[in-house]
Amino acid sequence: DTGEMLVVPHSYKSIDAPSVSIAETFMAIPQGIINRADVIALIFLIGGSFFVLEKTGALNNGVEYLVDVLRGKEEVVLVLVSLVFLAGGALSGLQEEIIAMTPVLLFLCHRMGYDSFVAIAISYGSAVLGASFSPINPFAVVIAQKETNLEFLSGSTYRLVVMGLAFVIWMWLVIRYANKNRIVKSAEFSEIKTRLSLKTTAILGIVATTFFVLIIGILQYNWGFNEMSAEFFAMGILIGIIGGLGINGTAEAYIEGFKAVTFATIIIGLSSSISIILEKGFIIDSIIYGLFTPLQYLPKSISAIAMLYSQALLHIVVPSYSGQAILTMPILAPLSDLIGLSRQVCVLAYQYGAVMMDMIIPTNGGLMAVLAIAGIPFNKWFSFIFKLCLTILLFASLAVVVAVYLQF
Repeated sequence: DTGEMLVVPHSYKSIDAPSVSIAETFMAIPQGIINRADVIALIFLIGGSFFVLEKTGALNNGVEYLVDVLRGKEEVVLVLVSLVFLAGGALSGLQEEIIAMTPVLLFLCHRMGYDSFVAIAISYGSAVLGASFSPINPFAVVIAQKETNLEFLSGSTYRLVVMGLAFVIWMWLVIRYANKNRIVKSAEFSEIKTRLSLKTTAILGIVATTFFVLIIGILQYNWGFNEMSAEFFAMGILIGIIGGLGINGTAEAYIEGFKAVTFATIIIGLSSSISIILEKGFIIDSIIYGLFTPLQYLPKSISAIAMLYSQALLHIVVPSYSGQAILTMPILAPLSDLIGLSRQVCVLAYQYGAVMMDMIIPTNGGLMAVLAIAGIPFNKWFSFIFKLCLTILLFASLAVVVAVYLQF
Protein backbone atom coordinates (compact mmCIF):
# COMPACT_ATOMS: atom_id res chain seq x y z
CA ASP A 1 0.00 0.00 0.00
CA THR A 2 2.77 2.46 0.84
CA GLY A 3 5.49 1.19 -1.49
CA GLU A 4 7.81 0.85 1.50
CA MET A 5 9.61 -2.41 2.25
CA LEU A 6 9.30 -3.50 5.88
CA VAL A 7 10.70 -6.39 7.89
CA VAL A 8 8.20 -8.73 9.51
CA PRO A 9 9.14 -9.19 13.19
CA HIS A 10 10.27 -12.71 14.23
CA SER A 11 10.45 -13.85 10.58
CA TYR A 12 14.19 -14.57 10.67
CA LYS A 13 15.20 -18.21 10.31
CA SER A 14 18.42 -20.06 9.50
CA ILE A 15 18.86 -21.55 6.03
CA ASP A 16 21.68 -23.08 4.01
CA ALA A 17 22.98 -19.94 2.28
CA PRO A 18 24.69 -20.18 -1.12
CA SER A 19 28.39 -19.45 -1.18
CA VAL A 20 29.69 -16.55 -3.28
CA SER A 21 32.42 -17.72 -5.67
CA ILE A 22 35.65 -15.83 -6.33
CA ALA A 23 34.40 -15.00 -9.82
CA GLU A 24 31.16 -13.55 -8.43
CA THR A 25 33.13 -11.55 -5.88
CA PHE A 26 35.22 -9.86 -8.55
CA MET A 27 32.20 -9.39 -10.81
CA ALA A 28 30.48 -7.51 -7.98
CA ILE A 29 33.07 -4.71 -8.22
CA PRO A 30 32.17 -3.45 -11.73
CA GLN A 31 28.51 -4.16 -10.99
CA GLY A 32 28.71 -1.96 -7.89
CA ILE A 33 30.24 0.86 -9.93
CA ILE A 34 27.55 0.47 -12.60
CA ASN A 35 24.78 0.51 -10.00
CA ARG A 36 26.01 3.87 -8.66
CA ALA A 37 26.86 5.42 -12.02
CA ASP A 38 24.46 8.37 -11.49
CA VAL A 39 26.07 9.28 -8.16
CA ILE A 40 29.58 8.85 -9.54
CA ALA A 41 28.78 11.09 -12.52
CA LEU A 42 27.45 13.77 -10.18
CA ILE A 43 30.60 13.72 -8.03
CA PHE A 44 32.84 13.96 -11.10
CA LEU A 45 30.94 16.87 -12.64
CA ILE A 46 30.58 18.84 -9.40
CA GLY A 47 34.28 18.38 -8.68
CA GLY A 48 35.18 19.49 -12.20
CA SER A 49 32.91 22.54 -12.17
CA PHE A 50 34.32 23.83 -8.87
CA PHE A 51 37.88 23.46 -10.15
CA VAL A 52 36.88 25.55 -13.16
CA LEU A 53 35.47 28.14 -10.76
CA GLU A 54 38.72 28.18 -8.80
CA LYS A 55 40.79 28.59 -11.97
CA THR A 56 38.84 31.73 -12.93
CA GLY A 57 39.88 33.34 -9.63
CA ALA A 58 36.34 34.66 -9.13
CA LEU A 59 35.70 32.87 -5.86
CA ASN A 60 39.01 34.00 -4.38
CA ASN A 61 38.34 37.59 -5.44
CA GLY A 62 34.88 37.42 -3.93
CA VAL A 63 36.23 36.29 -0.57
CA GLU A 64 38.92 39.00 -0.58
CA TYR A 65 36.32 41.62 -1.45
CA LEU A 66 34.18 40.48 1.48
CA VAL A 67 37.11 40.90 3.87
CA ASP A 68 37.95 44.34 2.47
CA VAL A 69 34.37 45.60 2.79
CA LEU A 70 34.13 44.39 6.40
CA ARG A 71 37.48 45.79 7.48
CA GLY A 72 37.59 46.06 11.29
CA LYS A 73 34.75 43.53 11.66
CA GLU A 74 36.83 40.39 11.55
CA GLU A 75 34.37 38.25 13.53
CA VAL A 76 31.65 39.11 11.02
CA VAL A 77 33.98 37.97 8.24
CA LEU A 78 34.51 34.64 10.01
CA VAL A 79 30.76 34.11 10.26
CA LEU A 80 30.04 35.12 6.65
CA VAL A 81 32.84 33.03 5.16
CA SER A 82 31.72 30.09 7.31
CA LEU A 83 28.16 30.54 6.05
CA VAL A 84 29.38 30.37 2.45
CA PHE A 85 31.19 27.08 3.08
CA LEU A 86 28.33 25.77 5.23
CA ALA A 87 26.00 26.34 2.28
CA GLY A 88 28.48 24.69 -0.09
CA GLY A 89 28.70 21.64 2.14
CA ALA A 90 24.93 21.50 2.63
CA LEU A 91 24.09 21.87 -1.06
CA SER A 92 26.82 19.91 -2.81
CA GLY A 93 28.99 18.18 -0.20
CA LEU A 94 31.81 20.66 -0.86
CA GLN A 95 35.07 19.17 0.40
CA GLU A 96 37.89 18.22 -2.00
CA GLU A 97 37.24 21.47 -3.88
CA ILE A 98 38.44 23.40 -0.81
CA ILE A 99 41.98 22.14 -1.47
CA ALA A 100 42.36 24.67 -4.27
CA MET A 101 40.90 27.51 -2.16
CA THR A 102 43.07 26.89 0.90
CA PRO A 103 46.02 29.20 0.03
CA VAL A 104 43.84 32.29 -0.37
CA LEU A 105 41.90 31.49 2.81
CA LEU A 106 45.15 31.18 4.75
CA PHE A 107 46.30 34.50 3.30
CA LEU A 108 43.08 36.27 4.24
CA CYS A 109 42.99 34.91 7.79
CA HIS A 110 46.61 35.91 8.38
CA ARG A 111 45.76 39.40 7.15
CA MET A 112 43.04 39.58 9.77
CA GLY A 113 45.25 38.26 12.58
CA TYR A 114 44.02 34.66 12.72
CA ASP A 115 46.12 31.51 12.55
CA SER A 116 45.92 28.63 10.08
CA PHE A 117 43.63 26.55 12.32
CA VAL A 118 40.96 29.24 12.04
CA ALA A 119 41.29 29.30 8.24
CA ILE A 120 40.69 25.54 8.00
CA ALA A 121 37.90 25.61 10.60
CA ILE A 122 35.84 28.29 8.80
CA SER A 123 36.27 26.61 5.41
CA TYR A 124 36.74 22.85 5.56
CA GLY A 125 35.20 22.56 9.03
CA SER A 126 32.11 24.58 8.14
CA ALA A 127 31.67 22.64 4.88
CA VAL A 128 31.76 19.32 6.75
CA LEU A 129 29.29 20.68 9.30
CA GLY A 130 26.93 21.74 6.51
CA ALA A 131 27.29 18.39 4.75
CA SER A 132 26.58 16.52 7.99
CA PHE A 133 23.48 18.41 9.10
CA SER A 134 22.11 19.23 5.63
CA PRO A 135 18.59 18.25 4.56
CA ILE A 136 19.64 18.28 0.91
CA ASN A 137 23.26 17.03 0.59
CA PRO A 138 23.03 14.72 -2.46
CA PHE A 139 25.92 12.55 -1.26
CA ALA A 140 24.64 11.93 2.27
CA VAL A 141 21.03 12.47 3.29
CA VAL A 142 19.62 12.17 -0.25
CA ILE A 143 21.37 8.84 -0.87
CA ALA A 144 20.45 7.60 2.62
CA GLN A 145 16.79 8.51 2.17
CA LYS A 146 16.76 6.83 -1.22
CA GLU A 147 18.25 3.66 0.27
CA THR A 148 15.65 3.64 3.07
CA ASN A 149 12.66 4.34 0.78
CA LEU A 150 11.99 7.72 2.39
CA GLU A 151 10.50 10.59 0.45
CA PHE A 152 13.05 13.07 -0.87
CA LEU A 153 13.44 16.12 1.42
CA SER A 154 11.17 14.58 4.05
CA GLY A 155 12.03 15.83 7.54
CA SER A 156 13.80 18.91 6.14
CA THR A 157 12.33 21.35 8.66
CA TYR A 158 13.77 19.52 11.65
CA ARG A 159 17.12 19.10 9.91
CA LEU A 160 17.29 22.82 9.09
CA VAL A 161 16.56 23.78 12.70
CA VAL A 162 19.23 21.40 14.00
CA MET A 163 21.72 22.64 11.39
CA GLY A 164 21.12 26.24 12.45
CA LEU A 165 21.74 25.41 16.10
CA ALA A 166 24.82 23.35 15.25
CA PHE A 167 26.22 26.28 13.25
CA VAL A 168 25.71 28.65 16.19
CA ILE A 169 27.59 26.27 18.48
CA TRP A 170 30.33 25.78 15.89
CA MET A 171 30.89 29.50 15.36
CA TRP A 172 30.95 30.16 19.10
CA LEU A 173 33.68 27.53 19.49
CA VAL A 174 35.72 28.78 16.52
CA ILE A 175 35.46 32.50 17.39
CA ARG A 176 36.36 31.81 21.01
CA TYR A 177 39.51 30.00 19.88
CA ALA A 178 40.30 32.67 17.27
CA ASN A 179 40.13 35.52 19.79
CA LYS A 180 42.27 33.67 22.32
CA ASN A 181 44.97 32.88 19.75
CA ARG A 182 45.37 36.08 17.72
CA ILE A 183 48.52 36.59 15.68
CA VAL A 184 50.07 39.78 14.31
CA LYS A 185 48.05 41.06 11.36
CA SER A 186 49.76 41.08 8.00
CA ALA A 187 50.73 44.60 6.95
CA GLU A 188 49.13 43.96 3.56
CA PHE A 189 45.71 44.08 5.17
CA SER A 190 45.75 47.87 5.36
CA GLU A 191 47.22 48.36 1.87
CA ILE A 192 45.20 46.16 -0.44
CA LYS A 193 41.92 47.44 -1.85
CA THR A 194 39.91 44.78 -3.60
CA ARG A 195 37.25 45.55 -6.16
CA LEU A 196 34.99 43.10 -7.92
CA SER A 197 35.34 43.25 -11.68
CA LEU A 198 32.33 42.86 -13.94
CA LYS A 199 33.63 39.44 -14.96
CA THR A 200 33.95 38.26 -11.35
CA THR A 201 30.49 39.59 -10.49
CA ALA A 202 29.00 37.77 -13.48
CA ILE A 203 30.68 34.47 -12.54
CA LEU A 204 29.58 34.65 -8.90
CA GLY A 205 26.09 35.53 -10.09
CA ILE A 206 26.01 32.44 -12.30
CA VAL A 207 27.10 30.25 -9.39
CA ALA A 208 24.39 31.72 -7.13
CA THR A 209 21.80 31.25 -9.89
CA THR A 210 22.91 27.64 -10.36
CA PHE A 211 22.20 26.82 -6.72
CA PHE A 212 18.88 28.69 -6.87
CA VAL A 213 17.81 26.71 -9.94
CA LEU A 214 19.02 23.53 -8.26
CA ILE A 215 16.72 24.10 -5.30
CA ILE A 216 13.76 24.91 -7.57
CA GLY A 217 14.44 21.85 -9.70
CA ILE A 218 14.59 19.56 -6.68
CA LEU A 219 11.52 21.00 -4.98
CA GLN A 220 9.26 21.61 -7.98
CA TYR A 221 10.39 19.20 -10.69
CA ASN A 222 11.69 16.22 -8.72
CA TRP A 223 15.22 16.47 -10.10
CA GLY A 224 17.49 13.50 -9.63
CA PHE A 225 21.24 13.03 -9.86
CA ASN A 226 21.33 13.24 -13.67
CA GLU A 227 19.64 16.64 -13.76
CA MET A 228 21.99 17.94 -11.06
CA SER A 229 25.00 16.64 -13.00
CA ALA A 230 23.88 18.32 -16.20
CA GLU A 231 23.33 21.66 -14.46
CA PHE A 232 26.75 21.73 -12.79
CA PHE A 233 28.42 20.65 -16.04
CA ALA A 234 26.74 23.52 -17.89
CA MET A 235 27.72 25.93 -15.10
CA GLY A 236 31.36 24.90 -15.35
CA ILE A 237 31.50 25.40 -19.10
CA LEU A 238 29.78 28.79 -18.91
CA ILE A 239 31.95 30.24 -16.14
CA GLY A 240 35.07 28.82 -17.78
CA ILE A 241 34.36 30.66 -21.01
CA ILE A 242 33.33 33.89 -19.24
CA GLY A 243 36.38 33.60 -16.98
CA GLY A 244 38.70 33.58 -19.98
CA LEU A 245 39.86 29.98 -19.70
CA GLY A 246 38.68 29.12 -23.18
CA ILE A 247 37.56 25.66 -24.27
CA ASN A 248 40.96 24.03 -23.68
CA GLY A 249 41.51 25.71 -20.30
CA THR A 250 38.04 24.75 -19.13
CA ALA A 251 38.59 21.14 -20.22
CA GLU A 252 41.94 21.00 -18.41
CA ALA A 253 40.35 22.41 -15.24
CA TYR A 254 37.67 19.73 -15.45
CA ILE A 255 40.36 17.05 -15.74
CA GLU A 256 42.05 18.38 -12.59
CA GLY A 257 38.72 18.27 -10.79
CA PHE A 258 38.10 14.71 -11.96
CA LYS A 259 41.50 13.66 -10.57
CA ALA A 260 40.68 15.17 -7.16
CA VAL A 261 37.44 13.22 -6.71
CA THR A 262 38.39 9.91 -8.38
CA PHE A 263 39.21 8.24 -5.05
CA ALA A 264 35.79 9.14 -3.60
CA THR A 265 33.97 7.77 -6.67
CA ILE A 266 35.84 4.47 -6.59
CA ILE A 267 35.08 4.08 -2.88
CA ILE A 268 31.38 4.52 -3.66
CA GLY A 269 31.53 1.77 -6.28
CA LEU A 270 33.46 -0.57 -3.99
CA SER A 271 31.02 0.05 -1.13
CA SER A 272 28.14 -0.82 -3.43
CA SER A 273 29.91 -4.02 -4.46
CA ILE A 274 30.21 -5.03 -0.79
CA SER A 275 26.43 -4.76 -0.46
CA ILE A 276 26.01 -6.94 -3.56
CA ILE A 277 28.26 -9.64 -2.08
CA LEU A 278 26.44 -9.52 1.25
CA GLU A 279 23.09 -9.90 -0.51
CA LYS A 280 24.23 -12.79 -2.71
CA GLY A 281 25.63 -14.62 0.29
CA PHE A 282 22.48 -14.03 2.38
CA ILE A 283 24.68 -12.28 4.94
CA ILE A 284 22.79 -9.02 5.44
CA ASP A 285 19.85 -10.63 7.22
CA SER A 286 22.25 -12.37 9.61
CA ILE A 287 23.95 -9.05 10.39
CA ILE A 288 20.58 -7.42 11.03
CA TYR A 289 19.52 -10.24 13.30
CA GLY A 290 22.83 -10.14 15.17
CA LEU A 291 22.49 -6.41 15.77
CA PHE A 292 18.83 -6.66 16.70
CA THR A 293 19.37 -9.18 19.47
CA PRO A 294 21.24 -6.81 21.85
CA LEU A 295 19.49 -3.60 20.76
CA GLN A 296 16.00 -4.89 21.42
CA TYR A 297 16.65 -4.64 25.16
CA LEU A 298 17.83 -1.02 25.02
CA PRO A 299 15.64 2.07 25.14
CA LYS A 300 14.99 3.52 21.70
CA SER A 301 16.99 6.67 22.38
CA ILE A 302 20.04 4.64 23.48
CA SER A 303 19.75 2.49 20.36
CA ALA A 304 19.68 5.60 18.18
CA ILE A 305 22.77 7.03 19.88
CA ALA A 306 24.53 3.67 19.50
CA MET A 307 23.79 3.83 15.76
CA LEU A 308 25.25 7.34 15.55
CA TYR A 309 28.56 6.45 17.18
CA SER A 310 28.77 3.13 15.33
CA GLN A 311 28.52 5.09 12.08
CA ALA A 312 31.22 7.45 13.33
CA LEU A 313 33.61 4.58 14.09
CA LEU A 314 32.85 2.81 10.82
CA HIS A 315 33.75 5.94 8.88
CA ILE A 316 37.39 5.56 9.92
CA VAL A 317 37.71 2.54 7.60
CA VAL A 318 35.07 3.65 5.06
CA PRO A 319 36.26 7.19 4.25
CA SER A 320 33.51 7.89 1.70
CA TYR A 321 30.28 8.78 3.49
CA SER A 322 28.35 8.23 0.24
CA GLY A 323 29.72 4.71 0.09
CA GLN A 324 28.96 4.25 3.77
CA ALA A 325 25.33 5.18 3.21
CA ILE A 326 25.06 2.60 0.44
CA LEU A 327 26.77 0.00 2.60
CA THR A 328 24.92 0.53 5.90
CA MET A 329 21.44 1.83 5.11
CA PRO A 330 20.15 -1.48 3.67
CA ILE A 331 21.17 -3.05 7.00
CA LEU A 332 20.18 -0.37 9.49
CA ALA A 333 16.82 0.59 7.96
CA PRO A 334 15.23 -2.84 8.56
CA LEU A 335 16.97 -2.93 11.95
CA SER A 336 15.26 0.35 12.84
CA ASP A 337 11.92 -1.18 11.89
CA LEU A 338 12.54 -4.10 14.19
CA ILE A 339 13.44 -2.04 17.26
CA GLY A 340 10.73 0.56 16.70
CA LEU A 341 12.85 3.47 15.49
CA SER A 342 11.71 5.52 12.52
CA ARG A 343 13.82 5.38 9.39
CA GLN A 344 14.22 9.16 9.59
CA VAL A 345 16.02 8.74 12.92
CA CYS A 346 18.16 6.02 11.32
CA VAL A 347 19.20 8.49 8.60
CA LEU A 348 19.88 11.20 11.19
CA ALA A 349 22.19 8.85 13.10
CA TYR A 350 24.03 8.05 9.87
CA GLN A 351 24.50 11.58 8.58
CA TYR A 352 25.46 13.11 11.93
CA GLY A 353 27.84 10.31 12.89
CA ALA A 354 29.53 9.45 9.60
CA VAL A 355 29.87 12.82 7.89
CA MET A 356 31.12 14.73 10.94
CA MET A 357 34.05 12.32 11.16
CA ASP A 358 35.43 13.76 7.93
CA MET A 359 36.66 16.58 10.15
CA ILE A 360 39.00 14.34 12.11
CA ILE A 361 39.88 11.03 10.40
CA PRO A 362 43.32 10.66 8.78
CA THR A 363 41.88 8.38 6.07
CA ASN A 364 40.14 11.36 4.47
CA GLY A 365 42.27 12.51 1.54
CA GLY A 366 40.67 15.95 1.32
CA LEU A 367 41.41 16.73 4.96
CA MET A 368 45.01 15.58 4.74
CA ALA A 369 45.60 17.63 1.58
CA VAL A 370 44.16 20.77 3.18
CA LEU A 371 46.30 20.27 6.29
CA ALA A 372 49.40 19.73 4.15
CA ILE A 373 48.82 23.01 2.30
CA ALA A 374 48.25 24.81 5.61
CA GLY A 375 51.41 23.31 7.10
CA ILE A 376 49.50 21.79 10.04
CA PRO A 377 50.71 18.39 11.33
CA PHE A 378 47.86 15.95 11.85
CA ASN A 379 48.60 15.48 15.56
CA LYS A 380 48.24 19.25 16.15
CA TRP A 381 45.05 19.34 14.08
CA PHE A 382 43.67 16.42 16.08
CA SER A 383 44.39 18.24 19.36
CA PHE A 384 42.63 21.34 18.02
CA ILE A 385 39.59 19.73 16.41
CA PHE A 386 38.86 16.87 18.84
CA LYS A 387 37.00 18.96 21.43
CA LEU A 388 35.10 20.89 18.76
CA CYS A 389 34.07 17.72 16.93
CA LEU A 390 33.11 15.96 20.17
CA THR A 391 30.96 18.92 21.22
CA ILE A 392 29.10 18.83 17.90
CA LEU A 393 28.63 15.05 18.15
CA LEU A 394 27.20 15.42 21.66
CA PHE A 395 24.78 18.03 20.34
CA ALA A 396 23.92 15.66 17.47
CA SER A 397 23.22 12.91 20.01
CA LEU A 398 20.80 15.23 21.79
CA ALA A 399 19.13 16.06 18.46
CA VAL A 400 18.68 12.34 17.72
CA VAL A 401 17.15 11.73 21.18
CA VAL A 402 14.76 14.65 20.70
CA ALA A 403 13.80 13.23 17.28
CA VAL A 404 12.98 9.89 18.93
CA TYR A 405 10.70 11.53 21.49
CA LEU A 406 9.07 13.69 18.81
CA GLN A 407 8.43 10.51 16.80
CA PHE A 408 10.27 12.13 13.90
